[in-house]
Amino acid sequence: MSQDTVSESPITEQLSQTNSISRRRLVLGVVARAASRNTGVLAGLAVLSIFMTLTRPVFLTWGNITNIVGANSVVLVLAIGATFVIISAGIDLSAASAAALAGMSFGVFLDLGWGATSAVSGTLLVGLVLGLINGVLIAYVRVPFLVVTLGTLSIFGSLALVLKQGQTINTFSLPGFQPVYRFVSGEVAGITYLLIFDMLVVSCAALTLRYTSFGRAVFAVGSNAEAAHLNGINVARTVLSIYVLAGMFAALASLIQVGRLTGASPNIDSNLLLTVIAAVLIGGTAYSGGEGGVGGTVLGVLFLGIIQNALTLSDVSTFWRGTVNGLVLIAAVTLGVARQHGWFAKLRPAAIG
Repeated sequence: MSQDTVSESPITEQLSQTNSISRRRLVLGVVARAASRNTGVLAGLAVLSIFMTLTRPVFLTWGNITNIVGANSVVLVLAIGATFVIISAGIDLSAASAAALAGMSFGVFLDLGWGATSAVSGTLLVGLVLGLINGVLIAYVRVPFLVVTLGTLSIFGSLALVLKQGQTINTFSLPGFQPVYRFVSGEVAGITYLLIFDMLVVSCAALTLRYTSFGRAVFAVGSNAEAAHLNGINVARTVLSIYVLAGMFAALASLIQVGRLTGASPNIDSNLLLTVIAAVLIGGTAYSGGEGGVGGTVLGVLFLGIIQNALTLSDVSTFWRGTVNGLVLIAAVTLGVARQHGWFAKLRPAAIG
């Protein structure tokens, strides 16, 4: 028996080494693809940051950095939810409207005298229900996602207006609001709670996408839903979960928005949805699905946030915001298409000899 063990051990060791090499190659492949996707945005970030540092010394101050983080936290949280959706080869046009409705619900809960815990929990539940509506219609009723989310964009936005007849709810004087306000505006050791929260949300989302069966299912569904089904993945349940998750992220974003504005408003920023989708695509997530990641989305949000901050510091009208975001979005998608079709490789000169 000991001889069998001795004879099998080299084979076992060889298999272990082979598996280890395969894992390393897989990890290196993922890192290489991520680096390739994000080369453009990293270069853009570097050039823009250097230019702003030289022309506007206030740009690199900690106060301005925390201002960029705070101003873009809502976009970041919504963009993380959108990353899951777009990787699955879908899109959620109702994200901004869902955030507005969830924010108004939070204001109504506070106005009714609810405490912070109950109001926050109720708002997250609202986000879950909104995502569930999208998910059920898309995954089980089989209505195309563009039709569903375009319809719910209008419905959710309308309901946000109906809740208080289009009026903004002033939450600052409501007792249940103070813990949320302290969280959004507070800091510890010079680091804002909001920055810590953003880092935790990004980390959890990235780990979920890369190291869980659900994350692998999201990529599989986005790459080829039929093949995913043949490999035992419950496609409908996965799609439903993705849109529910997007609804929850919309609710989280609404809490940050209300906390920053000290009021719940039914009005929707007309550029918010474009900015969210642009950030995800700029970060390298393929619009056709099956490729992307949270890290790239963070870079996309940071890139757009720095552009807006640069416009502000340079005294350029904020009316240019939509133009800049639209141009950057078109450029990012064009680069993605060029990369997918190998256009850059065709432009390289042929090797001599």
